[in-house]
Amino acid sequence: MKINIYYGGRGLIGDPTLYVLNKIQEVLRELNVTVERYDLYEFKNNIVTLPQTLKDADGVILATTVEWYGIGGYMQQLLDACWLYGDKEKISNMYMCPIVMSTTYGERDAMMSLTEAWEILGGRPVTGICGYFAEVSDLEQNAEYARVIEKRTEDMYRSINQKTRAFPNSNHAVKQKISFTQSLNLTPQEAEQLSELASDDLYVQKQKEDIQELASMFKDLLNVKDPEDDTLLQKFEDNFHPQPGFSAVYKFNIAESKKPLIVKVDHTNMECYYGECDKFDVEMQVSTNVINEIVEGRMTFQRAFMSGDMKMKGDFKTLRTLDTLYNFV
Repeated sequence: MKINIYYGGRGLIGDPTLYVLNKIQEVLRELNVTVERYDLYEFKNNIVTLPQTLKDADGVILATTVEWYGIGGYMQQLLDACWLYGDKEKISNMYMCPIVMSTTYGERDAMMSLTEAWEILGGRPVTGICGYFAEVSDLEQNAEYARVIEKRTEDMYRSINQKTRAFPNSNHAVKQKISFTQSLNLTPQEAEQLSELASDDLYVQKQKEDIQELASMFKDLLNVKDPEDDTLLQKFEDNFHPQPGFSAVYKFNIAESKKPLIVKVDHTNMECYYGECDKFDVEMQVSTNVINEIVEGRMTFQRAFMSGDMKMKGDFKTLRTLDTLYNFV
């Protein structure tokens, strides 16, 4: 029998989870179980490839430490990788024991999160261990706690060795309904190769650049009209209503435009152009469709922001003044 241990903590001295794992490893070795441990903080750049290590395992231990809230980023990345690239058929026959120690509140919630995640992946969770210890010495110096760990480890061993059955649960039904991530119908070998490529930052960056280049090429081939035309500028100029004593610079990042739209208001003067600007009071992210709705008078700037169709950084009062400066009808 082989059991893989995946530790999602930070490996700090005084982490109670490390003590529990060491005791578990001692018991498993006495039972002639092959144990392989993966400390995720040492694999932080290659976590996406770790689902490949599940191939020859009969069971897994997912262990983490709650230091402030939840199961932690490393463990979440591992579960994400199992969902995206793991061999679901292999996972469906694999038992998992959750181990969660806490130095703050929330160990039971974290253990439940691991259990539910493994069930949605299709796997079979067994009874785990969770506890709260402000000081690891409270755990190390108590023989009763050591016996609890030994007993739970033996129970886990029996469950895996005897392939204990359990009632079906609704999380498995959820997996069947939402498992659209495998819509490409990847084989386990293809998923493994994809996970290796996804962990290669240079490869991912190159793919993004290639996609941008292809998008630009097809845009030119299709003769798509660039939103950077004079129509929008003219709309701003024709509907400008100066506000005495008010001045501000607005920067519109329009998704389909190569350059941002800059609107400078200085008392009774207004300048509008496509280009760059070092200093501005309000920066907005908006699509061409939404900005067209606004200049056609079917929507206001404030309503676009409140509905989430437009995002902004800067002074909200300055943003709101836009609807006074420009009365689009």
